[in-house]
Amino acid sequence: MTTVPRYTLNNGVTLPVIGLGVFQTPPAETTSAVDTALRQGYRHIDTAAAYLNEREVGEGLRRSEIPREEVFVETKVWVSDYGTNETLHAFEKASAKLGLDQIDLLILHQPAVGIFERTIAAYKALEKLYADGRVRAIGISNFTPTSLPRLLGAVDTIPAVNQIEVHPYFAQRATQAANAAAGILTQAWSPIGGITFYGGLFGGPSRSTLNDPVLREIAAAHGKTPAQIMLRWHIQQGRQVIPKSTNPARIAENLDVFDVTLREDELARIDALDTGTGGGPDQDQPQPQFLQFQIPEA
Repeated sequence: MTTVPRYTLNNGVTLPVIGLGVFQTPPAETTSAVDTALRQGYRHIDTAAAYLNEREVGEGLRRSEIPREEVFVETKVWVSDYGTNETLHAFEKASAKLGLDQIDLLILHQPAVGIFERTIAAYKALEKLYADGRVRAIGISNFTPTSLPRLLGAVDTIPAVNQIEVHPYFAQRATQAANAAAGILTQAWSPIGGITFYGGLFGGPSRSTLNDPVLREIAAAHGKTPAQIMLRWHIQQGRQVIPKSTNPARIAENLDVFDVTLREDELARIDALDTGTGGGPDQDQPQPQFLQFQIPEA
């Protein structure tokens, strides 16, 4: 079984460099995927209230029989639950669904720039949960070089992570630099570019990184798959990654990336694939439609 190295967050808590993401994983498949991943050596699971599969993540954790203290569980507060009391209640909903008294990392799902005062109130609620020991670390997701300074200027606790879309076709270097300058770990969602080949999930391009000739050439040279090469690219550059899969073979494959080291010229060739265009929504623009989605009670 693979032992996964760990990053140390800015509050001293450690996080495995790779975890299992369950975005778009149907609830009926989530329990088995989480159980499989934990048995194969994963020790970090990333979910979100908006994925509607927190309950199944908790069941997978229990089914695996891996001791609770060995598994790092992360979830996200959805924008319709932003606000002081609303976010405190969002923790209660997530905690009950996961079946956990303490959550390892709780983050805001996006900046919600159209209601930024509620975004700040939500983060301050995370600070209270952190101070009370209900969560071990707090953070953010999809914050940009525009929204990040607005948050940092209004709160006391620097986020431990900023989970953003990063893959070879969308490197977000300015956001990564802003994270690093503040001591925030960049956590990559869609780390192998999956969002770019879901048929343009958010109206973005539909183009598969897995078929990219540069990535295929580098993968062949190392006896790895393009997906493994992309994950290794992230890890060597200091990003935490959360690839998603429900296929046991792919889950195992994504963890098998610690016996290869990419050369500097190979890393540079992958860096050069950046198109500057992501698959997700523009987080510097208001997304009022997201507020219409309500998170069910536990």
